[in-house]
Amino acid sequence: MTHIIRPATIADAAAICHIYNPYILDTVISFETEPVTAEQMRQRILDITANLPWLVCVEGDEILGYAYATKWRARAAYQHAVESSVYLSPLAAGKGLGSALYRALIAELEKLPVHTVIGGIALPNAASIGLHEKMGYVKVAHFAQVGKKFDRWIDVGYWQRVLR
Repeated sequence: MTHIIRPATIADAAAICHIYNPYILDTVISFETEPVTAEQMRQRILDITANLPWLVCVEGDEILGYAYATKWRARAAYQHAVESSVYLSPLAAGKGLGSALYRALIAELEKLPVHTVIGGIALPNAASIGLHEKMGYVKVAHFAQVGKKFDRWIDVGYWQRVLR
């Protein structure tokens, strides 16, 4: 079966939570510590899609992954910088869907007045580093011990891609 990538809607919130919450509960990939409810996710989708893209990858009736962009920082001079995120269901691992989602997200961002895209990665995470570098991101920063989850300190690296 083939997949399609389309804009996320609030109707996708529960399926997105189903993908995202294990990252919260079982990994240091997300620095959130409490599961997100479908209502909270609906609000996030509404807030983000008011100005930036949020895409889902669908195969049949099942959402296998999603990618979105958020404002990098609140101050006006940062208005042309965004942070990108991609999350996949375990069913999507190794199928190239992360790359497909990121290609589609970058194509959408290139239609907007976005100049640079930033990806933050909790380290170590070879798969995420590989995806970002495959998509043309370059490592620009490494912050030691900036997050604490599961009683351990976690480093975060930042990768950047300039669009134009």
